[in-house]
Amino acid sequence: MQVADLSKKHELVSDLFAWPEKKSDWDQYRLSDEQVRFYKENGYLPNVQLLNEKQIGVLQQELSGIVSPEHPGNALFYQFYANESSDQDSVLFHALGAWRITNGFHDILWNPAFVMAASQLLDDKPVRFWHDQLFCKPARHGGVVAWHQDYSYWTRTEPMQHLTCWVGLDDATVENGCLYYVPGSHNWGLLDKPELAGEMTGLLEMLNKEQKEAFKPIPVELKKGFASFHHPLMVHGSYANRSPVARRAFVLNVFADGTVSNADTELLPNSVVIPKGDKMDGQFFPLLFDPEKENTLV
Repeated sequence: MQVADLSKKHELVSDLFAWPEKKSDWDQYRLSDEQVRFYKENGYLPNVQLLNEKQIGVLQQELSGIVSPEHPGNALFYQFYANESSDQDSVLFHALGAWRITNGFHDILWNPAFVMAASQLLDDKPVRFWHDQLFCKPARHGGVVAWHQDYSYWTRTEPMQHLTCWVGLDDATVENGCLYYVPGSHNWGLLDKPELAGEMTGLLEMLNKEQKEAFKPIPVELKKGFASFHHPLMVHGSYANRSPVARRAFVLNVFADGTVSNADTELLPNSVVIPKGDKMDGQFFPLLFDPEKENTLV
């Protein structure tokens, strides 16, 4: 059975979310000034609800199908690792490109609560899609995600005006491998990139004395359906899952419209080459939200 490539659809394709029809309909999704200020000061913003129980259920069901390499849409993933770790006792499922395969994972890009928050945290700029990720840690033998900065893997796009949104499809706890952030580390500048599913502490070797002294990670426990946004230079990671419950999550990565390519090679496997210096747009990098356009609504 052939699966249609949903990257060709740059709008909602299901009724999982409703796009606001009036300017006032956006107000319910706006972050407070206090939330935006917290993000600017600390480099992250936790506990933003993006999904209700019905939406969580749909995404959980879709996820249970596409984690299989035998799924008919598997070839549409940019990358697919049943276990990105080389250790079978420390499993980290990691895949990029779910938005191309199922209606739900496609439509979460156009979730009004997500795009409004993303635009606000990007200084009220239009929001363009970069790529999505799935991260799943099975119960009892789930692997780590090493300390890292997202932008260290994204320097093929510039300027640095990016944003990451992490959303749990299970409750994320210290026991099952929730995210940890190092508050203020978004001010440390760009560090070298470690192996994502390698040694947890590889990044520490790259820190100077002052950074090591300030390296005080805090756990970010979240209820399922809630999100945590973070800056592209925020140092973050997550420990192993040895608990009896899984920890499943998806990540949406975006940047402000106007970001350009910094490479003459494929920016994502199985996508396209955007020549160095050209604007990031087209089939694989759709515009998700333009605040000026929405402000013209009655």
